[in-house]
Amino acid sequence: MSEESIYTYQSIARALRDHKVDTLFGLMGDANLFFADSFVRDFGGTFVPAAYEGSSVLMAFAYAHISGKVGVATVTHGPALTNCVTALTEGVRGNIPMVLLAGDTPASNPRHLQSIDQREVVKSTGAGFVQVRLPETASKDFAQAIYRAQVEKRPIVLNMPADYMWEKTTHSTVGYTHFETPAYAPEGDVLDEAVGMIASAKRPMILAGAGACDARDSIIKLADRLEAPLATTLKAKGLFNDHPYNLDIFGTLSTPATYDAISKADCIICFGTALHEFTTDRGKLIEGKRVVQIDNKGKAIGLSVHPDAALVADAALTADNFVFWLNEAEIQPSGFTRELDSAELTQHEPHKSRSFAPGTVDYVPAIELLEQTLPENRIVVTDGGRFMTEVWCRISVSDPQSFIPTANFGSIGLGLQEAIGAGVADRSRPVVLFTGDGGFMMGGINEFNTAVRLGLDLIIIVCNDAAYGAEHIQFLDREMDPELTTFEWPSFAAVATALGGTGIEVRSIEELEAATAQLSDRKGPVLIELHLDPNDVPRMRI
Repeated sequence: MSEESIYTYQSIARALRDHKVDTLFGLMGDANLFFADSFVRDFGGTFVPAAYEGSSVLMAFAYAHISGKVGVATVTHGPALTNCVTALTEGVRGNIPMVLLAGDTPASNPRHLQSIDQREVVKSTGAGFVQVRLPETASKDFAQAIYRAQVEKRPIVLNMPADYMWEKTTHSTVGYTHFETPAYAPEGDVLDEAVGMIASAKRPMILAGAGACDARDSIIKLADRLEAPLATTLKAKGLFNDHPYNLDIFGTLSTPATYDAISKADCIICFGTALHEFTTDRGKLIEGKRVVQIDNKGKAIGLSVHPDAALVADAALTADNFVFWLNEAEIQPSGFTRELDSAELTQHEPHKSRSFAPGTVDYVPAIELLEQTLPENRIVVTDGGRFMTEVWCRISVSDPQSFIPTANFGSIGLGLQEAIGAGVADRSRPVVLFTGDGGFMMGGINEFNTAVRLGLDLIIIVCNDAAYGAEHIQFLDREMDPELTTFEWPSFAAVATALGGTGIEVRSIEELEAATAQLSDRKGPVLIELHLDPNDVPRMRI
């Protein structure tokens, strides 16, 4: 351990370097500007300045997802922190390891204009909270925040009083060992019960969620041994792309052939998924079936659905163990996959053309054209909104790590910020964002120029139906006037161009073909504005 007397703001900046943090997202203010400056000037770090505080948190989330590192962001105190509430909640619901260094008003001035109880604000989101206790503990407190983010897999807020920053302190280089959770092998009577259920199943099916992506090979071996088809949750989309009996997404987003196959299954073997209501179609897809749930977190078991057998264990070790005991007992394969037509499993229903307003694009054919023409090595990010379910179903991704659906909290307006974080994490690949008009107005316009300043390879598809679509359809369903849901937006393509990017307005399939042809020569962020008929966009499949 080395010790040196420096200012507290320098100690915090050095603590980031000690933990190999090289990228910091944020917005500077009174309580954090000096440490951010020191991080760049003294320690060679990269500071990515956002236009809005919550954006920096979202950027750090996507950076963590793509890079595999802990994301780090910083904001100042009071309203800066309250501007992060939705973002922090999104990260908590998504189990994202991230540290937010939040300034706090001076402890010596309890009547400061921006003073609030920051601990209580953070608690309301479900994020963790670490207080910088004294100037001399700042580096230790940051080390604790990084450690907690890794083991708790959620955002941790480090609270930094502004009046500490220019106090002299002794810097300590501190590192807390991240003790990896041991890989638990299944054992005991519950293992016997689970194996018995699987062995007796006539039509077993395997479902993998985000918590089982590292176990892909072992899960495939189990599926092949059982002759069972494979499906994923939304967050694990792309995990089994190359398997002949890949069912793609399990639940309300399933293809007709997959939904039919699920209805025939008698046992669902679930790895690393919480089995929420959209995955199970509000319980319909698991009625009358045995459910075997495997998760390395005990709190995930039975969270939404009470399984017939459950193992708190490592997914890969459990899948391998199942194969071993099936072989030992000489259990014959189920033969379920022989009943399925692999060519149909991932085919969504063909689009039925309907009349739509002049000057607008038929949405599903537009999405299918984009699937064929967007860069293949893309990272895909989706914002929230009515448009998103067709994107989830019809736009492919290479693997789960290349896919970021900002749907953990049901918010719109989070997509462009996370697309920027993904682009910063991996500059070798283009990032494609699908967002709605409302979401782009809420959280996209204020950060589009951030993407321009960073020179990111970003392709934004704005699905513009000039309405808040989910609400629009509810008025129509009740035969009410949807006027209050409609908006006369500016030209997003023109705004994108004005902000330094390239904007392309699209009102027909022919114009979309021309727009995608221009992508090969793109430089910096490109925005394609798809004009849609609010009465034509398909309903959400959730």
